[in-house]
Amino acid sequence: MVRFLGILAGIVMVFVAAWSFGHGAYSFLTTPKERNVVKEFHEEPRDLHLASDGPFGKYDRQQLQRGFQVYKEVCSSCHSLRYVAFRNLEEIGYNEAEVKAIANQWQIDVPDIDPKTGEPKGRKAIPADHFPSPFANETAARQANNNALPPDLSLIAKAREGGASYVYSLLTGYRNPPGNLPAENRPGPNLHYNPWFANLNIAMPPPLKSDGQVGYKDGTKPTVDQMAKDVAAFLTWTAEPRLENRHRTGLAMLIFLLFTTVLGYLAYQNIWHGPTSRAVRRTGPLNPVNMAKRDAAAEEAGIPSA
Repeated sequence: MVRFLGILAGIVMVFVAAWSFGHGAYSFLTTPKERNVVKEFHEEPRDLHLASDGPFGKYDRQQLQRGFQVYKEVCSSCHSLRYVAFRNLEEIGYNEAEVKAIANQWQIDVPDIDPKTGEPKGRKAIPADHFPSPFANETAARQANNNALPPDLSLIAKAREGGASYVYSLLTGYRNPPGNLPAENRPGPNLHYNPWFANLNIAMPPPLKSDGQVGYKDGTKPTVDQMAKDVAAFLTWTAEPRLENRHRTGLAMLIFLLFTTVLGYLAYQNIWHGPTSRAVRRTGPLNPVNMAKRDAAAEEAGIPSA
């Protein structure tokens, strides 16, 4: 009786599970899918080819310096770079005197404390300082940007899917909303349509408004597209300052592994396919009769017998 009840309970459970699966599958297949407007209008980052791309990529120092100039003259008024110090600029081609001048002439003072009075004060930056934030705190940042918080740009190229391509696409992606964009997805007050932003509408106004907004010292034509590429390259460096070292280390490891593989193969050939192993294969299994043949074959090959 107990066995019968157990079988009956099992059948009921299988029936309930099958019915639930079938009902769920039917509902999934017959229910019309809800329209995802953001996914429909959102654009994937456009291709951006930088000198640092690929396993053998290296930074273009001139491009990094141009990108830093764009950051300094356009982006630094709203966006911080808290994980980068002024002295790190030597890695992109500036000498010590230039770094000191950049730090001393930076438009934002470094927060400090007066040792005599204990009152907060600002001072000129030195190379050891990190780039100061343009706002005292998050509240001040939101008040100055219609309650939007400008993100820190130190790691933005790693924090966003698409990396430098996302930064480049976003900076050059401002446009008028398409006519078929639903009213609830159109940009509201203080918002701007950009199909490369997560929800299509971004609080940041177009930072790169026209060609020639930044004057490059190396003679490169400062178009909006070029400035966007340069600052994207610079932000790739701030997020991956040791990229070139990593590439060099990886290449050295590949050479080492290739060398050891060749050595291992040669050792395998010498030990398992050398004269001794060939002699063993000719004489057959090492029984007492064949051991004498093996020794003779080894002696014939010029190999001392064991």
